[in-house]
Amino acid sequence: MSVLVSKDTKVLVQGMGKTGRFHTDKAIAYGTRMVGAVHPSRAGQTENFTGDTDHSGVQGRADTYDLDVPIFRTVTEAIDVTGATVSVVYVPPPFAADAIMEAADAGLELVICITEGIPVSDMVSAKQYLAGKGARLVGPNCPGVITPQECKIGIMPGYIHTPGRIGVVSRSGTLTYEAVFQLTNNGLGQTTAIGIGGDPVNGTNFVDCLALFNDDPETEGVIMIGEIGGTAEEEACEWIKANMTKPVAGFIAGTTAPPGKRMGHAGAIISGGKGTAGDKIAAMEAAGVVVAPTPTDMGAAMLQALAI
Repeated sequence: MSVLVSKDTKVLVQGMGKTGRFHTDKAIAYGTRMVGAVHPSRAGQTENFTGDTDHSGVQGRADTYDLDVPIFRTVTEAIDVTGATVSVVYVPPPFAADAIMEAADAGLELVICITEGIPVSDMVSAKQYLAGKGARLVGPNCPGVITPQECKIGIMPGYIHTPGRIGVVSRSGTLTYEAVFQLTNNGLGQTTAIGIGGDPVNGTNFVDCLALFNDDPETEGVIMIGEIGGTAEEEACEWIKANMTKPVAGFIAGTTAPPGKRMGHAGAIISGGKGTAGDKIAAMEAAGVVVAPTPTDMGAAMLQALAI
């Protein structure tokens, strides 16, 4: 089973530029149902995608693909024609928040924003706007969401994922891939992997994802990957103590980061004496999370958590 996305999910692309085209091609090769794109200046055109699939030989999958993706002027028009319920945003930073709000206003259930560098003030406005809508936002500045061998929405490498029994939620894109690769290699696999992004103002958070995985009958455990900055990890640990019924393993990036210096993500900064790696690790341990001391130990920590 999966959370958020599955083989039946119909996806729109907002922003069919060079980046959007590249990752749309990879998504189609993976088997994702990419049904349309939104690009106002190219409305009425189509974008052709051809190539070899990533899952050659998988039952029910063709070995090659040849697909014309229609381009629409607005998200509303695209939904009316395609029946899409999800969009992925590759729109440049100055316009990405508007794209998120347009998707929510059109009634989409899920908006996954990959764009990095959106101004914080823009995201504050977008998040306030979404509060009155039914759309869930994942991101921005995130790798996306993937249910192995079913649906890949974002920039993650599909080949390292395999169907399994562990949910993955992470603020870090590259550490998501590392955790997934270890879970694949140790035979646990993944139900769904969610990159929530590392910006200080984002949509779906750790608690949201933990709740989804806790309710999913096929998810047997969760890896939670955090980093310095903010209090999202501490809040998640309080939720774990009160509500989580499945084992959780974790890792916190940034143990050697000096206070006041931003590390990688816009949200990865220790300020005012808060958001340190030590505080987050202590919160995890107090919640019963098995903490991996290094990134290479994440898979082993999950195996340990499952055995407790």
